[in-house]
Amino acid sequence: MPWWALALRLSGLGWYIAICIVGGVGTGIFLDRWIGSGFVFLLVGVLTGTTLAVFGVYRMVLPLMGESQIPEQGSAARAGKSERNKDQM
Repeated sequence: MPWWALALRLSGLGWYIAICIVGGVGTGIFLDRWIGSGFVFLLVGVLTGTTLAVFGVYRMVLPLMGESQIPEQGSAARAGKSERNKDQM
């Protein structure tokens, strides 16, 4: 993957984190004002937004982490299959 594509993907992670947390805070403030509660929904919104951000970042970074390991595992798996095929012949 070119360096600029990786940079765009990582900057997208920052935007994703910001949108999740700001969305949770905004929704919490809206619900608190609408229902008339103190700051209960604000705390729930912050926790929900943070949880979604962490889970989403994990899901987005997971392919990047496995990208360096895939060729090594793929070649080893192919080598094992070819040896098994030779034994069966």
